[in-house]
Formats: sequence, C-alpha cells, structure tokens
Amino acid sequence: MIRRALAAGNEIESMCTKCKVVLNHTIVAMVEGRVVRVKCNTCGSEHNYRPQKTETAASKRTAAVKTSASARPKTRRDPELADREEWEMLSKSMDMNKAVAYDMNGSFRVNSLVNHPVFGVGRVSALSENKMEVLFEAGRKLLRCN
Repeated sequence: MIRRALAAGNEIESMCTKCKVVLNHTIVAMVEGRVVRVKCNTCGSEHNYRPQKTETAASKRTAAVKTSASARPKTRRDPELADREEWEMLSKSMDMNKAVAYDMNGSFRVNSLVNHPVFGVGRVSALSENKMEVLFEAGRKLLRCN
C-alpha cells in the first residue's frame, strides 16, 4: 500500500461532530503537517479534525473488564413475579373477615388488611404522608389515606 503525504483537499476519515460517526472528510486546513480542520463529505459541516482512536493498553484493559462483567449472568428478579409470589404466601394466612373497607379518609396500619371495591382484599405494605402502598392479587397499588 502506498501512503501519500496528506495535503489540503485530500480525503481522510474523521469523527463527524454532527453525524456522530466516523466518515470521509475533506481536509480544509493543515498546520505544520498536521490535519487541523476538515469538512464532512456527508453532511457538509466543518469542524476540527478528530482522528480515529487507537487502542491503548488502558482501553484494552477496560474492554476486557467490560466483557468479563457482561459475561456474568444477571440475577435481577422480575418485580411482578416477586409480588405474585408474596401474594400467594400471604393469601394462605389471611383472614378475609378482618379486612377493613377501604376509605380514602380512613387510617390504616402496615400489615393491616384492606377491602377495596375494585382490587379486592389487600395487605398494606407501606405508609407515607397521605398515601399507602397495598399489595393486591393484581399487584401493588398506591392509594390515598389519612
């Protein structure tokens, strides 16, 4: 392969700041034999020359760490599946007769049973200011309360 000396007007590959991809560019300006300004042949934008990155030892190590980390299996659980499993365990021990009818102005405690007209019976899992999180068979719902 014959390498020619670079000069203004020649084509060179550079990272285009507008297209965000390495594309062919035309050299617009050079300083002391170095390319400093180029024009994208695709979009026509003119910008400073950004050479393609060469792989350094540090980037090779980083790439090796990333590939080894991505090779590990993900152990993240599906939250809906976890809620369903929790509901099934709780529903076996629930006394449906102790469920209090849901009222937006009512006061509730954590682990108390609530009977909602749409969602059915559920267990209060968390309380915050004027809101409570209730686990129903259909999933977790955030309801208003006092």
